[in-house]
Order: sequence, then C-alpha cells, then structure tokens
Amino acid sequence: MKIYHYSKALAPLILIFTCVVLASPSYAAMHEVKMYNKDPQNKKNRMVFIPRVLKIKPGDTVKFVSAQKGHNTQSIKGMIPDGSEKWRSKISKDFELTLKVPGVYGYKCTPHFAIGMVGLIVVEGDNWKSNLSQAKKARKVGKAKKIFKQIWAELGVPN
Repeated sequence: MKIYHYSKALAPLILIFTCVVLASPSYAAMHEVKMYNKDPQNKKNRMVFIPRVLKIKPGDTVKFVSAQKGHNTQSIKGMIPDGSEKWRSKISKDFELTLKVPGVYGYKCTPHFAIGMVGLIVVEGDNWKSNLSQAKKARKVGKAKKIFKQIWAELGVPN
C-alpha cells in the first residue's frame, strides 16, 4: 500500500519535471547556412552564404551545407572572439561548428573571399559585442569590404 501511495504522489512531480526539462531553452539548436554559386532567390547574387547573417544562442550548432560545389567556410583572422577556436572546412564538404562564446564570428569562403563570399554569426549573450570593434578592423579584401559594411548596417552597427 505504501508503495502505491508514494508512486501516486510522485507521478505529478515526475510529469512536471519532464515538462520543465523539455521546455527548457538549454537545449542547443541546429542552424543551417547554405553555400551557393548563385542565390536561388536572386540569380544576380553570386557566391553567397544563405543566410549571410545568423543569430544563435551559445552552444548552438551551425551546419554549413555545400548546396553547390566549390565552397568552404573558414573563420576570418581577427573576427572571432577570444577563447574560441578558428576553423576551416574542406571544399565542397558539409561542416558542423558548435559555438559557445558570445560574440561575432566572421567567416569566408576561402576561394571566393575577394569577390565577397562572406558571412557573420552572432552568438547572443551579455557580451556579444565584446569583439565587435576588433572584427570591424580585421583585414578584408575586395568586395568583402562592401559586403561587411552591409552586414554591419543590417545589425544596426555604425561603420
């Protein structure tokens, strides 16, 4: 009888605990960034990451999908927060990256950097702007300079 009495009392607690755990925002999410030769929505835009700006939570994973061949993703020197690791994927291969440190992460397609194939991941958190001024000063070449000006404007960050 006592066992039945305790299990009857525990059932609602277990249910509440399960609901709280499943509803918790602590579960990491998976996001996709696709690499294209031509933007499927606007063929005039060539060599693009879609989306080019992505906002995520610490601990989320970004999967770079090689939607069309010939691209990779690589962190841009000076455009990742202190304490995070640089990365470089292989050409035409999907690549997953989990980011834990709040801040901005600039990345490029190595062969198409100068023609503006760049993007930015914002890992949200209290200090997400901690490396912003450093990232804005980082060396960018060719059309990448123009694209990053557009990205900063999208984020509402003055050039």
